[in-house]
Amino acid sequence: MVTNFTWYNWNSSTLAVSYEVLNNVTDLNESSTTEEPVDPHQGSGEPYTLAESIIIGTILSLFIFVAVFGNVLVCVAVFKDRRLRHRTYAFIVSLAIADLLVALLVMTFAVVNDILNKWLFGPVFCNIWISSDINCSTASILNLCAISLDRYIHIKDPYKYKTFMTKKMMVIMISTVWILSLTLSFLPIHLQWHRNAEDRYKPLPENLCVMDLNPVYSVVSSTISFYLPCIIMIIIYVKLYCAARSHVKEIRKTSFHMPNGGKGGGSGSKDHKAAVTLGIIMGVFLLCWMPFFVVNLVEAFCKCVPILMFKILTWLGYVNSCLNPIIYSIFNKEFRNAFRKILFPDSCKCVRPKRNGYAQSSRTTSKSLISKSEYIMQSVENGNRRDCKEPLCAEGTPL
Repeated sequence: MVTNFTWYNWNSSTLAVSYEVLNNVTDLNESSTTEEPVDPHQGSGEPYTLAESIIIGTILSLFIFVAVFGNVLVCVAVFKDRRLRHRTYAFIVSLAIADLLVALLVMTFAVVNDILNKWLFGPVFCNIWISSDINCSTASILNLCAISLDRYIHIKDPYKYKTFMTKKMMVIMISTVWILSLTLSFLPIHLQWHRNAEDRYKPLPENLCVMDLNPVYSVVSSTISFYLPCIIMIIIYVKLYCAARSHVKEIRKTSFHMPNGGKGGGSGSKDHKAAVTLGIIMGVFLLCWMPFFVVNLVEAFCKCVPILMFKILTWLGYVNSCLNPIIYSIFNKEFRNAFRKILFPDSCKCVRPKRNGYAQSSRTTSKSLISKSEYIMQSVENGNRRDCKEPLCAEGTPL
């Protein structure tokens, strides 16, 4: 190869300009390789317009309001209504607290992050936000596992349930749920185990907060916090539902030989309804969270999930936090009555029955009425009273 130096030297100014351009191109290439990490979930298109931001923000804020209001209502109902002070409802309160934390610690900041397409709350709170997301979703499904186990033992062997499910055991189970959830979320995230080895301890850009998980952590965390508990929960529920059905059949056979057809099927009917309600809660939970966890595994390996799909499936999981109170109010009569008393305290009032057209003295009859279950509840609608379906006032109902 022949090199002609005399040709390059005939115009020194041209050579200087070419050398400067070459340096600029080299510097540009080097800066492109060392620039801040790119958000794998960005590139979702143009930023939202003002109208789009208002509409999306209103809808997502409505989800947050329903989740906060509904789950607070569940907690208040359990603490105020004496008929809900059962050990099973302690697990329901724990589930409601997990859903409430999803709304307050996760959904609230996710609205701002998704609408503005940037993180405004700093890198430290970014780790707390991601950890809270993993922690609350894990606590939800583990609480559902605890509820399934509690109901199964109660239906399978009520006598064993009384000796097994003591207050101490209940506290141990709920504590285990939350400790395990915290261990699977806050510890790995703050130790940077969820990131690749070469990116570990590298600070993220200030305006970026994404759940960028390496394949190992994604598989392990998803298996422990979702897939394995789901399998266990489904197995327990199938056994629970079969036990509830057999329990109802046995009670019906027994009541068939009782005088007047027997009316002792209440317990079996309650067990069956409890199993159905629990099944609906589990089904809704799986419907909301299963797509996200499937896509989350795919994203950990291929980094190919569109941002819009990832956001929609994430919010589908968040919506589950506001659905459980709605399910309780529709399918659980005890919760429905408790909600009605809290929201409409004047709709049902205790009235004293009249004898011979005169109301009895409250001082002389209150104890006897309560002991003989003679109190009735009446609701007031447009000035007219009609009998409530609920037979007793809360004050006259034993624990």
